[in-house]
Amino acid sequence: MAEPARLCVTNQKGGVGKTTVAINLAGAFNDRGKDVLFVDIDPQGNATEGLGLLEAYDAEPPTLLDALVDPENVSKEEIVYEHPEMDVVASNVDLNAASSTLPSEENAEMRLDRLLTQLEDEYDVVVVDCPPHLGVITDNGLCAAGNLVIPALAEPTSKRSLELLFDYMGALEMDHDVTIEPRALVANRIENTNAAAEMLAWFDDALPETPIYRVRKRVAFQRAFTDGHSVFEAEEEIDMSEVFASMAAKLDEQLLTEEVSA
Repeated sequence: MAEPARLCVTNQKGGVGKTTVAINLAGAFNDRGKDVLFVDIDPQGNATEGLGLLEAYDAEPPTLLDALVDPENVSKEEIVYEHPEMDVVASNVDLNAASSTLPSEENAEMRLDRLLTQLEDEYDVVVVDCPPHLGVITDNGLCAAGNLVIPALAEPTSKRSLELLFDYMGALEMDHDVTIEPRALVANRIENTNAAAEMLAWFDDALPETPIYRVRKRVAFQRAFTDGHSVFEAEEEIDMSEVFASMAAKLDEQLLTEEVSA
């Protein structure tokens, strides 16, 4: 079986709908018939909650943090939870200690990469949901995945946050000899304003080689989150699901083509 495609969803700016994008992208891959592993490395556990796995967030050790520190002594059955759409490596309250624990470990930024190598054999796609800030946990997501999906709001504050993110990625690539490719920018929660239209034009100019997906604001995303699944499992028809379906199809084609040619 070919190695799975790994995707990291991140933006150090909070409040951009990062977790919503990650869950619905994973749901879109599942809807395409892919076996998906979703990895929540955000210590806040928003994705774990949004997939209906709050009990995992409060579970006793071993947890994801234990697996990152000492993967040989943690089994897949202990940290991977079943969900109708995907398997989930849940976040846990213990992960709050990761920023102080992981830096003391050898190759601290590559711990997730090592763990995924042990877990991912039976999956087609791995989607990693990062915390809304930079640091050793996000470093692990970026280094392990190598393929970046960036949620951003169509507002002026996104300009600075994207500049900081790309500068940070460049430093990370040099320090750890990895390659991180931006694969998609998700302009999220778009509203019909002149400011939003100006930012969408700026995204097109600033990232001419990165596909940009436009997701308009819909309360249905929150309803799906509350119900513990992606919009692809919702009883109601949601027009924005087509955007995620298109993104999954494009990423699937792009990453598969690169794998074949490698």
